Amino acid sequence: MRALVTGATGFIGRPLLSKLDAAAVLTRDPERARRSLPGADAHAWAPEVGPPPDAAFRGVDVVFNLAGEPVAEGRWTAERKRRIRDSRVLGTRNLVAGLAAQASRPRVLVSASAVGYYGDRGDEELDEGSAAGSGFLAEVCVEWEREAMAAERLGVRVVCVRTGIVLGRSSPAAGGCAGSTGGCDGAARCARRGGGALGRMLTPFRFGVGGRLGSGRQWMPWIHLDDVVGIMLHACREEGVRGAINAVGPRPVTNAELTRALGRALHRPAILPQLTWVSLVFGKRALRRSVTLTSPGEAMSPASAIPAAPRALARSARRTGRA
Repeated sequence: MRALVTGATGFIGRPLLSKLDAAAVLTRDPERARRSLPGADAHAWAPEVGPPPDAAFRGVDVVFNLAGEPVAEGRWTAERKRRIRDSRVLGTRNLVAGLAAQASRPRVLVSASAVGYYGDRGDEELDEGSAAGSGFLAEVCVEWEREAMAAERLGVRVVCVRTGIVLGRSSPAAGGCAGSTGGCDGAARCARRGGGALGRMLTPFRFGVGGRLGSGRQWMPWIHLDDVVGIMLHACREEGVRGAINAVGPRPVTNAELTRALGRALHRPAILPQLTWVSLVFGKRALRRSVTLTSPGEAMSPASAIPAAPRALARSARRTGRA
């Protein structure tokens, strides 16, 4: 199986690429990609400008679309929000246009999305059949998925993977159980090297000011990095998997539960509510953004993914220490 991957140098892209036997990558900087991804067949592509080159699709069976401007880095200025949207919506539109131009097309498109699709819904139980929410991130996810699903009209099977809060090591080769909310011996070791969302969560703990967000009752629909990769691989291989699937553990934890686990892993206090010091140090705008990105408040289940990838999701459940 030959794959084409966008976003291959990202947090999910790198470990996914390591599981593929043969892959080409689409990137803004092919030379940099070749240096950081030894052996990669890299093709230049500016997602917002136009379709990828035809050569990138040669012999490709599956496309993994993971590209997108990082959401949690930098202030949400009007320009930054435009890049967040365009890198996903226009990028996916142009990718599908590239698919349409091929005489022999890949059989499946696995396209990233996010649980931000549902917006902030409090304690409402959500699954893939739930309606989209409101707000900037929800609107982006709706448009993002719409562009990906357009490939179905080309005879391509499409799976949109709505990822939760992805926890894992900064280096996939390191192994272990990063971001675990259980009590495994590797928790402290992994927490100190956490990447993705975990890396950002750990910063206040390292300074001794870690704590819950507000009340701590918000749901954190998390998933381990290894399981996201496993679900994406399963989605590309199983013909019966199509449409949207939630890539989250079967049992989300609350922010307070996750906070206590991180404090134990790092041997740091987890007492001061983070919104208190975020507001004092960075102001109310930073406080609102912290809630939006880190505390989605979604109590969801992966209704489609549980029967499709039981082993991957069972590992996530064991890692919470709650299964």
